[in-house]
Amino acid sequence: MSAPDHHTADLSLEDLLQRVRSRLKAQFQRHRIPPQDTEDLLQQALLALIHQRPGIRDPEAWLIGTVRNKCLLYWRAHRRQLYESVDAAVLECLAKPQQPTQEGSDVRRDLTAALERLPERCRSLLSLRYGLGYEPAEVAVQLGYSRRSISKITRRCLAVLTRRLVVTGTWQGKKTRP
Repeated sequence: MSAPDHHTADLSLEDLLQRVRSRLKAQFQRHRIPPQDTEDLLQQALLALIHQRPGIRDPEAWLIGTVRNKCLLYWRAHRRQLYESVDAAVLECLAKPQQPTQEGSDVRRDLTAALERLPERCRSLLSLRYGLGYEPAEVAVQLGYSRRSISKITRRCLAVLTRRLVVTGTWQGKKTRP
């Protein structure tokens, strides 16, 4: 271990945080992490650092990289939550209609309009999956996709639908990273 590596490896957690404070702040700003969530992400990274510290040669670089990865995972999880909420809304709206409320009718109309603007591949996939209740393997066979890729294609189609709904202001769920 070189002298600089040895010095940073011996730093207390408090000293380490003082040295990287500005770089951590820059990471959180670069990734547009809401202030209320930065502390949680930092705590997760610090716990991982404490657990793995004996094997870490450069704690400063490791902590900065780990925080960056936590930020990326944060937005991935938020997008997934948004897609899943649209997934549930699609399923509900495309299921057999019951006596709709005015709000339900408006959502159904907006969703139908958004679905009509999707590429044919996505319209077909979402119609089979949610409108007709096909299982993913059945959708794959019907549309000629591999069974292993159908989930990925479905997520992509839901992502396109979600972006359209958010951009038009139709979907009031949490917005993803700007």
